[in-house]
Amino acid sequence: MAALQEFKAELFKTLGHPVRIRILELLGTGEKTVSELQAALEIEASSVSQQLSVMRSRQLVDARKQGTNVLYAVRDPLLLELLAVARQIFEHQVAQMTSLLDSDS
Repeated sequence: MAALQEFKAELFKTLGHPVRIRILELLGTGEKTVSELQAALEIEASSVSQQLSVMRSRQLVDARKQGTNVLYAVRDPLLLELLAVARQIFEHQVAQMTSLLDSDS
């Protein structure tokens, strides 16, 4: 059982960077190159490459060469479901805070 908790801890540690989460969300719509990700994120290509490298080492994304380009993709679609659940938790918390603020008024 300890191996499972270690895996989960490493997964969440890897997901603990906002740029990595945004990259995964962008890859959720399909394969992208570093330059496509860079344009969408408006950050340096070296930063995008660094974050992709971390995620590749944790087997969250795959890379494949196509001509001179390297295309990145989410390895396991369940990861996108996990991010969708996190978004729902966020939305629930925002709704609860809004409700509390409205009831105080």
